[in-house]
Amino acid sequence: MFYKIIATVLFIGYFPFAPGTVCSAVTMIFLDLFKPSYMVVLTILIVSIVAGIIASERIEKASNKKDPSYIVIDEFAGYLTSILFIPINWQNLLIAFILFRIFDIIKPPPIRQIERKLKGGLSIMMDDIIAGLITNVLIRIFLML
Repeated sequence: MFYKIIATVLFIGYFPFAPGTVCSAVTMIFLDLFKPSYMVVLTILIVSIVAGIIASERIEKASNKKDPSYIVIDEFAGYLTSILFIPINWQNLLIAFILFRIFDIIKPPPIRQIERKLKGGLSIMMDDIIAGLITNVLIRIFLML
């Protein structure tokens, strides 16, 4: 049960449609409401990556399904990555949400290749982390212009 709570981000993963998008939206709303410091976001991100790899690996094995849709800790960590060290305001949060979801759903290179090369919990988590990194870089470029 402990791993299921982590992997589904407090059961958000059981939302009946688009659970990954719902998890990303809930994360965006959480950040907008609480406006945590960069260090708090970084700490939550590191913990969610480590816990997410372990929990999603366990849940994937227990379910005998590759990357079940109810595992959404990867979207949680990926969205946090997309906004890491970027000023938290509704505009940046919304741009990060849109770009992150596009990259996570479409999985352009190198995201798809990384997802295919890795296995288990690492595969589940890393494609979203890479989508978040790409989003983060694009937002930084946009903010510099």
